[in-house]
Amino acid sequence: MAKVILDTTLTYREYCLIPDDGKRHEILEGIHHMAPAPRPPHQDASKGLFTILFVSFEKRREGKVYYAPIDVIFTERDVVQPDLVVVMQLTQISGRGIEGPPLLIVEILSPSTIEYDRRVKAKRYAELGVPHYWIADPDTRTLECYKNEGGRYVLCASGRDREAVTHPDFPGLDITLSSVWPE
Repeated sequence: MAKVILDTTLTYREYCLIPDDGKRHEILEGIHHMAPAPRPPHQDASKGLFTILFVSFEKRREGKVYYAPIDVIFTERDVVQPDLVVVMQLTQISGRGIEGPPLLIVEILSPSTIEYDRRVKAKRYAELGVPHYWIADPDTRTLECYKNEGGRYVLCASGRDREAVTHPDFPGLDITLSSVWPE
């Protein structure tokens, strides 16, 4: 008798069949993850960081910046919707979303996503070759900028409250945190 193995992981095709329910759905290594819609402090931080990244990358015609929801498709079993994405290779932009690892992914923490963003996503993003991963935390008013070194993220810049963050890999990128955190 032949051995039959059931595959319980999802593919991109199955991911596309998930109904739009206002929540964020992702698959990492074929495993489905869902998060509720973000809170206002999360949205404020997203708006502030998007503006900074837009001015630094798109205004200089050096890339494209996207905000959620947009699919970043790494593999047929790795599809995520990061809060912010910076793409330098415009050929990665398709009708489906972003195909392959972008230059930068920014995740903004929510109480329900802290472990997922810090551990699961960080590990998988590094394995999939995302060069830069930033974590913004509206509750602690911190920004942590990580760089992929050998498949692991190493902190290369950070700031808190109203500090200015200088990133060693992006000359001219002024990250003024006073414009990120709502008063």
